[in-house]
Amino acid sequence: MTNTNQKKTLGEYIFDNQAAFPYSTGELSKLINAIRLAAKITNHEVNKAGLVDILGDAGNTNVQGENQQKLDVYANDKFIQTLIQRGIVCGIASEEEDDFIAVNSIDGNNSNKYVVLIDPLDGSSNIDVNASVGTIFSIYRRVTPLGSPVELKDFLQPGKNQVAAGYVMYGTSTMLVFTTGNGVNGFTLNPALGTFYHSHPNMQFPETGKIYSVNEGNYVHFSKGVKAYIKYCQREEEDRPYTSRYIGSMVADFHRNLIKGGIYMYPRIGPLQNGKLRLTYECNPIAFLTEQANGKATTGTIRIMDIEPTELHQREAIFCGSRKMVEKLEEYIRNEE
Repeated sequence: MTNTNQKKTLGEYIFDNQAAFPYSTGELSKLINAIRLAAKITNHEVNKAGLVDILGDAGNTNVQGENQQKLDVYANDKFIQTLIQRGIVCGIASEEEDDFIAVNSIDGNNSNKYVVLIDPLDGSSNIDVNASVGTIFSIYRRVTPLGSPVELKDFLQPGKNQVAAGYVMYGTSTMLVFTTGNGVNGFTLNPALGTFYHSHPNMQFPETGKIYSVNEGNYVHFSKGVKAYIKYCQREEEDRPYTSRYIGSMVADFHRNLIKGGIYMYPRIGPLQNGKLRLTYECNPIAFLTEQANGKATTGTIRIMDIEPTELHQREAIFCGSRKMVEKLEEYIRNEE
């Protein structure tokens, strides 16, 4: 068991590293702390699944046309409420909301500087079978002038403009993993104390790995290059075949590959020729984490964080993980014809 007495709490880590945060005025620190609080509240409810009436469909669909789970709605409400109450953000965009939410500052002068984009409960369809789920978040400084209401263009920034990003994984233990552009650090929740401890300093992708994560049920719809790369992963030669591991929760699949080395793939498929995952609040934050952890994140041809979004809920293909694995995939995509 981890000796928490020898590890910093998340609060201590933020205080000690405040000078390294972009625009270190204390606001970004407060924002990370707000996400920590909402994560603890959501974690408490996730862990009660099966004991209270929190499982199953909520009876609604989100803007993507996906059935909302009760926990989707609960997590969305809790993160939005917590972020608004802290008086730090000028706007919030969520997977579960049709449009962004404009938030005025406590002084009424639209003086808050940050926008947050969030997937409140990634992989929520796994709740009913007690598999890992997560929260993904992305933070930007607004581009509109202080004193004016937030606008759509504050949210449609390329990923390279992010000042912080991260995820919370609700699994066998609950972890908060984030970056502010100075590496990736992980914090594990001690449920007895309700405190996150710095358990995973300076997280880095191994340069290569032996795990590929993709929904092979969609194989028939993959491009020639992606199919060829999967066959490469399966061949018995050199250090292969690789191991196929796919949970269906992006946070859980990404986290495993970050620890062990691997590649996560969600190609364009059939009717989803623009991809399935959302660029602004899934692909971009995961790409930021990937690059800060010495990995690579791409559409197969373009760096994820260079894409200029045109829609709040824009979809995109993504391949991310250990650098050499992603580069091998890109080689197959270039040579697919």
